[in-house]
Amino acid sequence: MSEAASTHVALAKSTRNSATHGSTRDGSLLPSLAPLLHEWLPRQRWFAGKGRPVTGFSLVSATEMLPLDGAAGPGLLHLLVRVQQPSAPVRPADDCYQLLLGVRTSLPTTLAAALVGRADRGPLAGRTVYDALHDPRLAGLLLERFRRPGTLGTLRFERNAAIPAGLPPRVLDAEQSNSSIVYGDAYILKIFRRIFPGTNPDLELPLALTGEGCERVPAPVAWFEAPGPEPLTLGVLQPFLHGARDGWQLALAALAAGRDFLPEARALGRATAEVHTALAAALPTPALRGTQTRQLVAQMTQRLEAAAQAVPALVPYVPGLRATFDAVTDLGHRGSGWAQQRVHGDLHLGQTLRSADGFWSLIDFEGEPARPLPERRRPAPPVRDVAGMLRSFDYAARSHRPWHPEWAARCRAAYCEGYALASGTDPRGEPELLRAHETDKAVYEVLYEARHRPDWLPVPMAAIQRLAQSAAA
Repeated sequence: MSEAASTHVALAKSTRNSATHGSTRDGSLLPSLAPLLHEWLPRQRWFAGKGRPVTGFSLVSATEMLPLDGAAGPGLLHLLVRVQQPSAPVRPADDCYQLLLGVRTSLPTTLAAALVGRADRGPLAGRTVYDALHDPRLAGLLLERFRRPGTLGTLRFERNAAIPAGLPPRVLDAEQSNSSIVYGDAYILKIFRRIFPGTNPDLELPLALTGEGCERVPAPVAWFEAPGPEPLTLGVLQPFLHGARDGWQLALAALAAGRDFLPEARALGRATAEVHTALAAALPTPALRGTQTRQLVAQMTQRLEAAAQAVPALVPYVPGLRATFDAVTDLGHRGSGWAQQRVHGDLHLGQTLRSADGFWSLIDFEGEPARPLPERRRPAPPVRDVAGMLRSFDYAARSHRPWHPEWAARCRAAYCEGYALASGTDPRGEPELLRAHETDKAVYEVLYEARHRPDWLPVPMAAIQRLAQSAAA
């Protein structure tokens, strides 16, 4: 059974015994919503099944967080809905999504942009359905649930600290694979949209880092989940770093001002090393040897071959890139091994924040959302994160006109120097492994840009050319 299929089966087992709560027990709720969701879901930025038709829905669980028949105001439905689509080569046919839907007899003009649709059948007939996160009253209700943890229907709320009442909510617009609400500039709630069985790394790893006293990651204040044999992580509440700016914005500002980014890059390297050190202390650190090394290289090679089939411009570079991966296999055959541990998994400048006092934090430990959760939770060499950040410096330099390759090269060196100062290990000391991970990341970028942002394709293709030539040298 494939990993994607295993994930799908596990999700079914985790939610098999879920029951609806309140007036949704009669099973007619989904038929009432299905025509609306069929039109609305594929338009959402966080919907992962774009390009494939939606053929149906199945209800995993439903909880009335606020009764739908209340005359005084809106109702609030929490749903986990499995969306049925034709299968694709690299993903299961059905994905499970978390929906928080408001229900009103009529929708105020201030909520017009949140409209899902008006139901014409079933228990919601004649009612207007909308995305509840945009409704301040319903978004505030979520915070109240965290303030009074416990079980509600199919949901369980937990918290680690007291939370003040009455913080005004606002939805952030910049999310892609998830949705976020900021409460009074004090907390940020990330709502996971595509749901997998098992604890989400964006909860698991910050909790582990908090336990080690690492201050580089905002500590989870509260979270909620759907309990089961494998709990489904639904959302995490963390401190909101008000006034902080992300590394991508700061890097572009430095380029626009014609100045270097070396102190920032060096400090980012130190912050990354501190997080890696704490994760290694908190969680298992299996060695990468023998069969595991061959499996790692085989997966990288498979991704390269699949990308080359989809993006013909990659084909001339395949032999050189494959040689980069083979160099790791050769070292493994000679007895070399490397440390593995839990890592960020999707580290780049946009996943970092610098506060007004210059302190750097790392955020968004979910990993690459397109990958199955078991893969995202798998230990990896720390240079995987380093490679992601090195690629990000290259992206920043390429975003500026004229292109400044020397700026990127200096930042890459400063980042590795900062990492070495904090960890005692320079990631450049394992050049074959670092180059293989950077190549794997660039191949991923080529495929992504070709599919979603063709104008950006020259950015990773320049790295592909450099890496292929480096392997041949």
